[in-house]
Amino acid sequence: MIRPASAADAAAVAAIYAPIVEATIISFETVAPGPAEMARRIEATLETHPWLVFEDDGGVAGYAYAGAHAARDAYRWSVNVSVYNAERARRRGVGRALYHALFEILRRQGFHMAFAGITLPNEASVGLHEAMGFRPVGVYPEVGWKLGAWREVGYWGLELQPMGPPAEPIPFPDLPPA
Repeated sequence: MIRPASAADAAAVAAIYAPIVEATIISFETVAPGPAEMARRIEATLETHPWLVFEDDGGVAGYAYAGAHAARDAYRWSVNVSVYNAERARRRGVGRALYHALFEILRRQGFHMAFAGITLPNEASVGLHEAMGFRPVGVYPEVGWKLGAWREVGYWGLELQPMGPPAEPIPFPDLPPA
């Protein structure tokens, strides 16, 4: 089941994210946020953008969210997106299902482009994003230091809806039901 996240999901989300922060180059955070910080992030995101969780018999198995691409006003029709899965949920279509649901909401909100940053190398994430229709748009070389080496981050973009005169994006809590 995919549903909007709430602060009540913070401990489960933090548990999924912690090993990614602590043991991989996937996230550039170096200290895993705890449940209180995750609750704050979820609540702040939901003021304007979707944050979804995938729930199975074992609880929250993955999550995906969108946020502002950049602070300046002209960027308001673009979002950055991320998806993370628990170890038990990898290679089961959870990320793809979360992204399908997330992108449908973002389209309804009126967003035009979605961008994803991927620390390289990461074949699984590149494969997922390209399977979802993302195309490479650039690479920041040696942009971050993690786990003893300089890392580069590739960026991929996905057109959510065609270009044309945009309407103002609808904040997530104000989005009418589908």
